[in-house]
Amino acid sequence: MNSEKLHRVFLGLGSNLGEKEENIHKAITLIGERVGLVVRQSSLISTEPWGFESEHTFVNAAILCETELSPREVLRATQQIEREMGRTHKSVAGHYADRLIDIDILLYDDLRVDEPDLQIPHPLMLKRDFVMIPLREIRD
Repeated sequence: MNSEKLHRVFLGLGSNLGEKEENIHKAITLIGERVGLVVRQSSLISTEPWGFESEHTFVNAAILCETELSPREVLRATQQIEREMGRTHKSVAGHYADRLIDIDILLYDDLRVDEPDLQIPHPLMLKRDFVMIPLREIRD
């Protein structure tokens, strides 16, 4: 890869169904294969559901990747990983549900994107400790 073309993308990951830690590790492996080199990975943290009621706690993490992909290509790649791992529905209009895996683009360089299906920085990340705690752990 040409280092001049590499972008820094921070991703948030969460799982509250099945083998949660294994789901996170599998997603990170697939991201490394399809998005770019994973250069930092936070600790895994256990958190309560946010925005909905569930008996299942979450495992959350954040990673930093170096990628040649555009933000839209990162979105497509992470959504494909979610589908392959068994996620059938994305959260829509604030309606959240249990999930095997969730991958969110948190930051992409210093870019700002405001499109219906892609917002960077992630619009809710500052309100979510389960995002900010792991993100702070790996940010410079």
